[in-house]
Amino acid sequence: MPARLASIISARNAVPGAHGRRRARREFAARIHHQRFDMVRRIASIFLLVALALPAIAWASDARQQAAELTAAFYAGRIDEVWGRMSAQMQSAMKSRDGLAAFREQVERDLGAEKEVIDESVEPMQGMSAYRRRARFEKVPVVVLVQWLIDADSRVQGFAIRPEQAAPPVAAPSAFLDYRTRTNLRLPFEDEFHVFWGGRTVEQNYHAAHAHQRFALDLLVMRDGRSHSSEGTRNEDYYCFGRPILAPAAGKVVEVIDGVEDNVPGQMNPKQVTGNRVVIDHGQDEYSVLAHLRRGSTRVKSGDAVRGGQRIGECGNSGNSSEAHLHYQLQNGAAFGVAAALPAQFHDYIADGEPVTRDEPIKGQRIRPAGAR
Repeated sequence: MPARLASIISARNAVPGAHGRRRARREFAARIHHQRFDMVRRIASIFLLVALALPAIAWASDARQQAAELTAAFYAGRIDEVWGRMSAQMQSAMKSRDGLAAFREQVERDLGAEKEVIDESVEPMQGMSAYRRRARFEKVPVVVLVQWLIDADSRVQGFAIRPEQAAPPVAAPSAFLDYRTRTNLRLPFEDEFHVFWGGRTVEQNYHAAHAHQRFALDLLVMRDGRSHSSEGTRNEDYYCFGRPILAPAAGKVVEVIDGVEDNVPGQMNPKQVTGNRVVIDHGQDEYSVLAHLRRGSTRVKSGDAVRGGQRIGECGNSGNSSEAHLHYQLQNGAAFGVAAALPAQFHDYIADGEPVTRDEPIKGQRIRPAGAR
């Protein structure tokens, strides 16, 4: 779920991969990604994860007070006050203040009034302040979390009301933890990309909790700590949108999807999880999946032979993605969601300025092919 992802994610329908998020958005969303309470079916948890990575700022000392005031205003029905504090991305994702008002009415109907605050905390997250309140409500027996993500300009970049997760997600078991990639993989781009999700642990990579995406990567382009210019309300604002995506190794194309519309940033398409994708059979039971490609950008068709480094499409924002990014994974069969995920060890690249002969990219690294500028 792609970094500075502007997204509304319901705990009911969140699907691995996107994004979308992060920037702090995805990290914020991943914390509630796997809730399965009956209450979740009745309450639309709002995950408006935006400003994946804003420029570094001081941790807002008054974030607790701001969040408490916002919570009180939301409970009291002062919707205009809360709406006015929301960022442009959040307002765009929600579409109108009426959506926020409807959510407030749903919380009141299904949860009742807040009757006890158990504890509160504030922590820095990707240059913003993340407020977390654990509380009890009149109509439900479980502890409920109230969360706000507030930036340096006191704008709300994230808001969630959801049941507390009973247990943190754990990495899915895999028979391939010691697997060594047989294909000589190169990075599937020429530019420098940022690894938003990548690694073996759920802290590094929320995909790790899902068996069929156990070792997947979400990759995007960052400049000065941001994944987009302007307000990030258009796909064209995102630095990776439209960037060439390359075959990571020679092989035969076994599947192409290229008719899925690119999402408006902040909106997602969980019915078509990968969006536009290309699947390449490299032989030796290794298949590359390159997903969320830009609609109409694919340059290959099923049955084509491709060489490593050949352009196959462009980075996009299709499928269950809240902002433009590339989802890459290696697996042992052609069928996405069925084949087992494999570790993907890439050759000859630069990570954070240092040469790498062979390794798996991890969260937070800046990576590019060796020789690329």
